[in-house]
Amino acid sequence: MSVRPAVHLAIPVDDLDAARRFYGGVLGLAEGRSTGQWVDWDLHGHQLVTHVVPGGPVSTGTSSVDGQEVPIPHFGLLLSTGDFHALADRLRAAGTGFVIEPCLRFRGEPAEQWTMFLHDPAGNALEFKAFRDESKVFAR
Repeated sequence: MSVRPAVHLAIPVDDLDAARRFYGGVLGLAEGRSTGQWVDWDLHGHQLVTHVVPGGPVSTGTSSVDGQEVPIPHFGLLLSTGDFHALADRLRAAGTGFVIEPCLRFRGEPAEQWTMFLHDPAGNALEFKAFRDESKVFAR
C-alpha cells in the first residue's frame, strides 16, 4: 500500500456478476471481500466497492472539456502512458464501447494528456488518462 492516502469509492451496480466480469475480467482488478450485495476491488491500491442498487447509477449529464462532452459524474485513474495504451488495447480486445475513444487532449499545453471514457455494464462512467508530464497534473 502506498504511503499516501488511498481513496475509498462506493458505486452502484445492478448486477454483481456483470461487475465481476468487467472489473475483474476486463480491467483485471483483484477482488477482495464480498457478500451477495457488494464486492471490494483493488483499483491500483484504492478501494472501489460495487454495491447492488436496483436501477444502478444515475447520470447527471455532460460537461465540455477541450471540445468533447464528458459524462458527469465519472471516476478513473491516472496511468503511465504505457499502461494507458495497454489498457486501451485490452478494452478494445474485450469489445468495450467508448464514450470518448482514446485520444490526446490539450495538445501542446502543460496538461497534455491521453484520455478515454467508457461505461461499465451498470452505466457508471470511467475515465482513464495519462499525462505527458505527470508533474503537470495540477498545472494552471
